[in-house]
Amino acid sequence: MSSLDPEEQEVLESFESGRLKKAENAAEALEEHRAIAEATFKNDARINIRLSSRDLRALQVRALQEGIPYQTLVTSVLHKFATGQLVDKSSAR
Repeated sequence: MSSLDPEEQEVLESFESGRLKKAENAAEALEEHRAIAEATFKNDARINIRLSSRDLRALQVRALQEGIPYQTLVTSVLHKFATGQLVDKSSAR
């Protein structure tokens, strides 16, 4: 029925039984995380790049498949590369 691992199942059961309680500082923690997320994704710099029209069309197609604007896709890919989160499939083998 469930594809949860044992730890996730334990959390779900605790939630459903009412054993989970909000942390006393939940509102402050939520606000802090919200501010961090906002700062992380704030686009405050502009760049201009040249790329082949073929690559641009491929990016636009991929973005359309993902349901996001192509500029958002490009920004996401660059962010993942800059932060070391982008993994090259060929080197992972």
